[in-house]
Amino acid sequence: MTHWRAALLRQWQQPGPTPASLLLRPLSWLYRGLVAGRRAWFAYWPGAAQRLPVPVVVVGNLIVGGAGKTPAVIAIVRVLRAQGWTPGVVSRGYGRPEHGLHLLGPGSTAAAAGDEPLLIHRRGGAPVAVDADRVAAARALLEVHPEVDLIVADDGLQHLRLARDVEVIVLDDRGNGNGLCLPAGPLREPVPRRPPARAIVLYSAGVASTPWPGHLGRRRLGGLLPLAAWWHGDPPRPDAWDALRGRPVVAAAGLARPESFFTMLRARGLEVRPCPLADHHDFALPPWPADAADVLVTEKDAVKLRPDPAGGARVWVATLDFELPDAFADALRQRLPNRALPR
Repeated sequence: MTHWRAALLRQWQQPGPTPASLLLRPLSWLYRGLVAGRRAWFAYWPGAAQRLPVPVVVVGNLIVGGAGKTPAVIAIVRVLRAQGWTPGVVSRGYGRPEHGLHLLGPGSTAAAAGDEPLLIHRRGGAPVAVDADRVAAARALLEVHPEVDLIVADDGLQHLRLARDVEVIVLDDRGNGNGLCLPAGPLREPVPRRPPARAIVLYSAGVASTPWPGHLGRRRLGGLLPLAAWWHGDPPRPDAWDALRGRPVVAAAGLARPESFFTMLRARGLEVRPCPLADHHDFALPPWPADAADVLVTEKDAVKLRPDPAGGARVWVATLDFELPDAFADALRQRLPNRALPR
């Protein structure tokens, strides 16, 4: 992460006015006006928002940067499947060079599909389509997979062209930051006093970080397994952590907030040498030191690494599990049409 970006993120978390926020506030007012006009267009212009023939659940957040949307999408797909639905997922596919349609399959790569959609496809087991136009992605997915009866839109909260039945707003420990919109603050859109009626608020860090009532999810490290075994689809081994305790390991993370990954590893009793990387780092070359013996990566980064990466380091993949409370599943069920079980 560059120094200027880190400094900006710190400014965005300051509760009171700062010189930077005061300087950028006129641009923030302009941004708010544009967002409000865009929302009014999609709310009142007939046909601006496109409705699909199946229910749509949108998962997104209000602030820039990772808030835990990807593990939340994977967990929500599993909840929906347990309720009798056959969900499919659409996403923009951030970071890929092409913006057109790509339907994920066995040969899909992170370069073609994006790292997060590929991870959702592997961990969630649902059909996934990526396109800058989420409506086009959903229609293509429904055509190729007629068994899909519900669409989950990853990071689609601000993609208003796609009409939705339910919005899942994911918030982490940062809450709403300083409460200002870009660029004076981290908000993608102004925050109303109460969440929309169709919204379910999900706190990904296990604590409520805003006054909004919501459900407390919990992210935790699951098991650990070698990179080749992860690509093979082997189950993670919870006891593998013991093998790495007592010796230094390099932790490489291309996340919006890599320090959260390092903190979880230290909580597991590991001696971590952090290797923070930019979000969506491409891993074209191994970024860790040449003398590293053991390297830990996230699943989001593992999808961009070959099963046999160059160099002598042993690469391990740490799986991340997201636990959703039963009350969240009930709230989701209540906002969707009835789906009889079994299918």
